Amino acid sequence: MSTHWLSKINWSEDGLVPVITQEAGSGKILMFAWMNREAIKLTVEMGQAIYWSRTRKKLWHKGEESGHVQKIKEIYLDCDEDVLLLTVEQVGGIACHTGRYSCFFNKLENDQWMIIAPVLKDPKSIYNK
Repeated sequence: MSTHWLSKINWSEDGLVPVITQEAGSGKILMFAWMNREAIKLTVEMGQAIYWSRTRKKLWHKGEESGHVQKIKEIYLDCDEDVLLLTVEQVGGIACHTGRYSCFFNKLENDQWMIIAPVLKDPKSIYNK
């Protein structure tokens, strides 16, 4: 499989590209993460989202512990060639490690962050911690 398409991506100085992940069916934004060359290459090969964890300094196969994998439907590169958009099928309906549908559940209202989405599954039961 040719990987010449990787050179079109405008990688940051640290070799990363920001990634927005969107649910294919609803169009809702599920999460934001980072990928390096290996992560995007493996994502394409496997058909499942694999990200780069900046805090753990390693590849992170989304759903490797929880089972909430993200099946890739489409991958887009923005006009500046420095942001990726993944459209995915979110297995299990939970994208966030907090047990919520999306990572974007804090909404600014009247100068306060309000939690606007329920926990769908207790993270302790997802991650066995």
